[in-house]
Amino acid sequence: MRGWLVSELGAPRDVLTLADVPDPTPGPGQVVVRVLATPANFPDVLMCRGEYQVKPDLPFTPGVEVCGEVVALGEGVGPDGPAVGDRVVGGTVLPRGGFAELAVMDVASTFPAPDALDDAQASSLFIGYQTGWFGLHRRAALREGETLLVHAAAGGVGSAAIQLGKAAGARVIGVVGGPAKAEVARTLGADVVVDRHTEDFVEVVKAETGGRGADVVYDPVGGETYRRSTKCIAFEGRIVVVGFAGGEIQAPALGHALVKNYSVLGLHWGLYQRMDPAAVRRCHDDLVRLAAEGVVAPLVSERLALTAVADGIQRLADGDTVGRVAYVADA
Repeated sequence: MRGWLVSELGAPRDVLTLADVPDPTPGPGQVVVRVLATPANFPDVLMCRGEYQVKPDLPFTPGVEVCGEVVALGEGVGPDGPAVGDRVVGGTVLPRGGFAELAVMDVASTFPAPDALDDAQASSLFIGYQTGWFGLHRRAALREGETLLVHAAAGGVGSAAIQLGKAAGARVIGVVGGPAKAEVARTLGADVVVDRHTEDFVEVVKAETGGRGADVVYDPVGGETYRRSTKCIAFEGRIVVVGFAGGEIQAPALGHALVKNYSVLGLHWGLYQRMDPAAVRRCHDDLVRLAAEGVVAPLVSERLALTAVADGIQRLADGDTVGRVAYVADA
C-alpha cells in the first residue's frame, strides 16, 4: 500500500515522504481499516516536529483519527465489536496512522460512523468535537444563556466549539484572523465575530456583555491570547485551556484568578479514553444524535488526494486553513 512516512523530524513539508509500505496486520484487540478519510490535526504537525507529548518511533505514518471500512480483525475482537465491512470512526494506532491507504485502530477507540455525515465529515467528528464536548460540558459546565468566547473560531477545534456552544444554547463570540475566516465563523453560527487583525476582542466582549465579560473562554491558542482573555472573563467565569497553537505555553497569573474569581481549567481529552472510556462512548452517542438532528456538521473546507497530504498538513501548521482539511480516498 501507499502511505506517508516521517523518517526524520522537522516541518511537515520537509519530512513527509509518500512511499510504498507493507500492509499493516491487526494486533490483539485491533482492526485494520481501509481509509476512507483522515483529517489533518495540529497533533500531526507537532509529531512531525517532535514537539508532541506522543513521540512515535521513526518512521511513522501520521493521521490520528480516521473514518474507514473494517477489512481485518485482530485476535480477541468479539461479536460485540466491529465486523468486517463496518464503516467506523475513531483514533488510529501509531505508527500506522491514517494518512495511508490502510490504518490500524484499537477496538476501544473505534465507533460506528454516523450515517448523517459523509466520510470526510465523519472522520472529523472524533477528536475536535469530543474535545469541544468535554471542554464545554464536562469541564466548563456551559449553561444555556451564557456567553462563550471561542478563539481560532474558524479552525477545526474552534469551529466545533461554535456549533456545540450554539447547541447548548449559549451566545457565541468567535475570534478569527481575517475577513475570510470571519465569514466562516458567521456561517458556523457565531452570534458575534471579531477579526483580531482589526479589532480588540477584549473590548468587543465587554461591549457585547454590558461589561460582565464571557462566562466561558475556549482557548486552543494560548500565550498572549490567554492573557488577554483574563481581561474579559466574567465573575465565576471559566477559561478552558485546550492547547497552545500560538506556540507559547503561558504561566497563568493565579493571583489574578483569585482576585477576579475565575477558574482555569485544563483539558487533555486523551486522558478520558483511559480514565473514563464510558464517558467517551456517551459523548460519541450524543454527537451522533446532534449530527442526525443537523445541529453539528464538521466543516471540511478541503478534500485532498493522498498525494496532496504533505502540503495540506504544512498549510495547517502555517495557519492558512479554515475548518478541516482532510485526505479523502476518492478525492
